[in-house]
Amino acid sequence: MKNLVGAAILGQSGGPTSVINASAAGVFIEALKQPNITAVYGAKHGVKGILNEEFYDINKEDLKELELLKNTPSSMIGSVRYKLKPLKKDPSDYQRLLEVFRKYNIRYFFYNGGNDSMDTCNKISKFFKSEGYDCNVIGVPKTIDNDLFGTDHTPGYGSAAKYVATTLMELYHDATVYDTPMVTVVEVMGRNAGWLTAAAQLAVAKGQGPDLIYLPEVAFDYDEFYASVAEVVKRKGKAIVVVSEGIKDKDGKYVPEHYTSLSKDSFGHAQLGGTAQILADHIKEQLNVKVRAIEFSLLQRCAAHLASKNDVKEAYMAGVKAVRAAVKGSTDKMVGFERVSSNPYKIKYKLVSLAKAANTEKVVPAEWILPNGKGLTQEYVDYALPLIQGDDKAPLVDGLPRFANLKKILVEKK
Repeated sequence: MKNLVGAAILGQSGGPTSVINASAAGVFIEALKQPNITAVYGAKHGVKGILNEEFYDINKEDLKELELLKNTPSSMIGSVRYKLKPLKKDPSDYQRLLEVFRKYNIRYFFYNGGNDSMDTCNKISKFFKSEGYDCNVIGVPKTIDNDLFGTDHTPGYGSAAKYVATTLMELYHDATVYDTPMVTVVEVMGRNAGWLTAAAQLAVAKGQGPDLIYLPEVAFDYDEFYASVAEVVKRKGKAIVVVSEGIKDKDGKYVPEHYTSLSKDSFGHAQLGGTAQILADHIKEQLNVKVRAIEFSLLQRCAAHLASKNDVKEAYMAGVKAVRAAVKGSTDKMVGFERVSSNPYKIKYKLVSLAKAANTEKVVPAEWILPNGKGLTQEYVDYALPLIQGDDKAPLVDGLPRFANLKKILVEKK
């Protein structure tokens, strides 16, 4: 619907990134400029904040602090893992959302997140339409996993990939310094898609990376793994191995599942972690060498000090484009990126159907993955290198980053 007059609200969902706040800045700053938008809100902890009628009044924030969001990691307004049940099973959340939107005359809804968040966005949009409530709904992409369908890549991936590659290059120098045999096993995030683990290949391309790389797209073979590690140690005296947290064997079992039952988050996803330590312990038993397990964990998604300039810019513009599209009348869409060329690097922004983006995972192409943990092809390197270019970080005060400091004034309940 065009020419809707009313408030705009942004919610964020799922795992944070180093540039998710840059997208928030894009939405907030652009929305404040739009004459049709009467108020700008930030939902406290995503859709849950709307259900609880808790959202921040962005009109009361200083523009300088909103600008600083571009280089502030994680979600300043709070994220959430909350899955809406199917409408037919439980309509109560949907009815409550509609009640809140009507009460505050919210006519523009932006949801910043990954696959599950786009699913939430899609469900809300369809329900509002069925109830005859005019509200333009636009998804703003975000995930370090880079697995969102319909976009060349996602905001958050480039910076996280840069962190993985850079840290592995640094680790390479430390883990190879002694004259004694040693194996280092590094665990990188990625449940079903190995895009982030694949970034280890960027370090390999610089001659300072791991010897073996294992992605969840390929069934994990324990015997092959231990044999490959043993071969590298015998040949070099050292081995650096990178594994995705989501590697699974031919029976579909995650590594930790062989030793413990995994708890699940509210989206029904297994909560992973510990893969590197388990594999390292077995390597120590089999090879009798010094081993070290390293889990990048949250560090890989909040490392704003290594943010890619291209990533920050695109994350911000995804927010800006979302607002502009909504004000022009677009709804049921997600902002996506289409690569025009890699050298020189150029993209164009597009709108993707929310229904297509929701719950569809984009995995690393099989033809880019070399067998037996040997890494990835040059095609992956050519794809990823443009995404990690440039440096864009928070200004320093006393040698430390000056992150955004929002007032976070809650809107008075009506």
